[in-house]
Amino acid sequence: QVQLVESGGGLVQAGGSLRLSCAASGLTFSSYAMGWFRQAPGKERDFVTAISWSDGNTYYTDSVKGRFTISRDNAKNTVYLQMNSLKDEDTAVYFCAAGWLLRIGMTASRSYDYWGQGTQVTVGS
Repeated sequence: QVQLVESGGGLVQAGGSLRLSCAASGLTFSSYAMGWFRQAPGKERDFVTAISWSDGNTYYTDSVKGRFTISRDNAKNTVYLQMNSLKDEDTAVYFCAAGWLLRIGMTASRSYDYWGQGTQVTVGS
């Protein structure tokens, strides 16, 4: 049984930092690309960032470039999202996802095979 469990969400002030973690079990972690998506109230789930399984290449949506960093530790079966310089518009539920064959594309939510339950990030000023 595959499980992805996010942690590290919370309430922070604008300009602050937060580090999210996603622990995976029940799969060969090193063989999967890992991604982060987010969903704000009343909005669709949007791509944030992803990291490949093969060479560690990373991809980011424009609004978080220079502020967010994705990384993975295959020995610990964990992917991380370091978020700096947080803004009000970053407020959302953040979801971790794992994908093997991304037939639609890296940024498409339906490309991913497994999902976590999400962790709330709230930014206030």
